[in-house]
Amino acid sequence: MTSYLRTTILLAGLTALFGVVGWLIGGQGGMIIAFLIALAMNFFAYWKSGDMVLNMYGAYPVDESTSPELVGLVRQLAHNAGLPMPRVFIIESDQPNAFATGRDPEHAAVAVTTGIMRVLSREQIAGVLAHELAHVKNRDTLIMTITATLAGAISMLANFGMFFGGGSSSDQEEGGNNPLGFVGALLMMILAPLAASLVQMAISRSREYEADRIGAEICGRPLWLAGALERIEAAAHSTYIPQAEGHPATAHLFIINPLHGGRSFTDLFRTHPATEDRVARLRAMAGATSTASAPPRRAAGPWG
Repeated sequence: MTSYLRTTILLAGLTALFGVVGWLIGGQGGMIIAFLIALAMNFFAYWKSGDMVLNMYGAYPVDESTSPELVGLVRQLAHNAGLPMPRVFIIESDQPNAFATGRDPEHAAVAVTTGIMRVLSREQIAGVLAHELAHVKNRDTLIMTITATLAGAISMLANFGMFFGGGSSSDQEEGGNNPLGFVGALLMMILAPLAASLVQMAISRSREYEADRIGAEICGRPLWLAGALERIEAAAHSTYIPQAEGHPATAHLFIINPLHGGRSFTDLFRTHPATEDRVARLRAMAGATSTASAPPRRAAGPWG
């Protein structure tokens, strides 16, 4: 019940933000239109936001015949977690990363990049997949995916207001344009880049800590996930996911922030907890806080 209440509160806040931006663009009429659009998008996002994000990243499905080791690993970890088998997807990208999506465990999907299968060992990938399945188990995926979808729409609406927000005083008297005139246009110029950040802050960073903890329990080896986080963080500095750079509102979906600019934000605007803090907690779970983990064993075979 808590996750549903959490989802309802956030969706209500995003709907209200839609209305405010609509009012800044077109007064009362704009607010009504924006509110109706927001309601339609809420309905759409609940049912289709997961597939939409997968399509946005060009993710393609795999099965036992096309990627037997990866799918078999997901199946074993899902069994460990007491979850239904999710759909498995691959994203063509050199950056090692992963995310989970879906409105509930029965409609969940996990997606990994081709980079993660080249850079990480089988054990580290198990840690990453266990983390993503923890998000599914905690039912975080619904709210994370819906907020990514609506944040992008809010940004587009705010950008639209930049071009149609000002207008002459006579236009404003007729109620056709931005009721705050130039001030309203400036507000929307600020809202556009901050819309994604607002949503990312609404997604509590404590969920990542909790997913790390439960993921470590699912795979049984906290150091597998700790090593994976360190390697992903290091590789993400030198590799890009172009779709993420173009849709920053989806950054909070990934196990490590995929955005290059995201690492220069202050702690207030971080979409993820600091990787070193996450690793320290995982090492504490493993009873290895004072020693570095041994180099992980490489995967025994190809990933298919």
